[in-house]
Amino acid sequence: MTGLDWLVLGTYLAAIVLMSFSLARDQRSPADYFLGGRKISSWAIAGSIMATQVSAVSLIGAPAFVAIKVGGGLRWLQYEFAVPLAMIGLIIFFVPVFHRLRIVSIYEYIGRRFGPAARSALSLIFLISRGLSTGVSLYATSIVLSVCLRLPLAEMMLLVGAITVLYTTVGGIKADIYSDVLQLLVLALGTIAGIISLLLLLGDAREAIVLVSPERLQALDFKNHGFGDGETFSFWPMLIGGVFLYLSYYGCDQSQAQRLLTSETEKESQRALFLNGLLRFPLVLLYCAFGVLLAAFLIHHPDFAQRIPAEHPDYLVPLFMVEYLPPGITGLVMAGIFAAAMSSLDSALNSMSAVTMRDFIGRGEKLNHLTERQSLRWSRLCTVIWGVFCTASGFWMSRTEATVIELINMIGSAFYGPTLAVFLLGLWTKRANQLGAIAGLMAGVAGNILLWVFFPSVSWLWWNAIGCCTAFAAGYLASLLFRTPVHGSMPEVLWGDQRFLLSQAVRHWSLLLILAFMGMIAVSMLIEELAIPG
Repeated sequence: MTGLDWLVLGTYLAAIVLMSFSLARDQRSPADYFLGGRKISSWAIAGSIMATQVSAVSLIGAPAFVAIKVGGGLRWLQYEFAVPLAMIGLIIFFVPVFHRLRIVSIYEYIGRRFGPAARSALSLIFLISRGLSTGVSLYATSIVLSVCLRLPLAEMMLLVGAITVLYTTVGGIKADIYSDVLQLLVLALGTIAGIISLLLLLGDAREAIVLVSPERLQALDFKNHGFGDGETFSFWPMLIGGVFLYLSYYGCDQSQAQRLLTSETEKESQRALFLNGLLRFPLVLLYCAFGVLLAAFLIHHPDFAQRIPAEHPDYLVPLFMVEYLPPGITGLVMAGIFAAAMSSLDSALNSMSAVTMRDFIGRGEKLNHLTERQSLRWSRLCTVIWGVFCTASGFWMSRTEATVIELINMIGSAFYGPTLAVFLLGLWTKRANQLGAIAGLMAGVAGNILLWVFFPSVSWLWWNAIGCCTAFAAGYLASLLFRTPVHGSMPEVLWGDQRFLLSQAVRHWSLLLILAFMGMIAVSMLIEELAIPG
């Protein structure tokens, strides 16, 4: 990196940190720290959700998957088809209940519906799975910095972890959201800059792409099913498994759902999900286009291809940026990746702190004697502790050979389906009780772990659907066999009993999201037709 790159990077990071400290001055209580006073706009929430989802993991992992991962390619686009369909379910079933309960942790809903034991079980699963996934994000960012700064990976992970914990401890959810929006713009611009640089280096991009394997340019795979055929990234597991995953990720994972609780009204949260369902696909198209051009570039520059470690395909993007992007642009992209990492990590740490405070430390009468200022200090202390845990998990995750984008989704897929099932048992059934919810959760997670260990040829994308259906069926059956008094007040916690009426806006958004789903398939078919010769 040149002096200009360091100036761009330093200026950007200083602006992000100063913004965080400035917004932190408005924090008076844990509610401000975790929910931003419930005054965040739908556009900011949508941008934050997108930024947290894409982050450094996508910029590094998606192009590497498309360009060099065995069995990879443009098939990653199929994963995005599930997003608009999942957004419809969340808009209709989840947001109205959560908003009317005025909760901070979404697992408070589980406590009201089933009881404290179910609430603790789900909260604990979130903390463990999110802690491991955050470790992957930390690892992904450290790869970039290690390559760019020519320093050992371990030192970079410690550095990024320390800076993120410091930033997160003072920032709160409002700083998280607004920094997310800014870094999303920077990441998009950085990716476009990478694409333009590749087009200039390749000359005639059309002729260059001709040499890329047709299998890598195949966007749709209807022939395989992922049940024991070893084809993980086929249409049906990516669509069906993706719907279950995204329903759980955006609706039952505190790191995402917490943002939906920061708006003043449920309509604002629903609009944020609608915008996310429309705008994510164009952003992922950018990443995949970057990957296709990188695949062509590797063919034309075999000397560069040889410098990418076979065990670390995620080194592809950072090595290219350091060696081929012009001065200043490299610094801008580095700033975007660093900020993306911080926003992803601080979002996770803030949500983990919220769950720890609301579902464990602050439950019942334990901390009622504390002032709001004291509770705020406890919240920040929890953030520090989880920051240490996530940094340690990053070291563990660095030993894997899977691309980071696969790894982070595999971790989530083991837990997301069963977690979703518990929420659906609460929202859709009257007979489900706490014992059934816990039994279903355990059955679903156990089933996914068995698939992971003993049936590796089954696509991990199916774990989301299988885990959810297993947990729902086991939970409902256990509730019928072992009947206990229902814990929650039915009209308050059941979607059906509240008789939510679909507003005209919700009906229109749902129709547009269905059209978006169909449009994504059509665009992918067109891309495949244009990209594959003949």
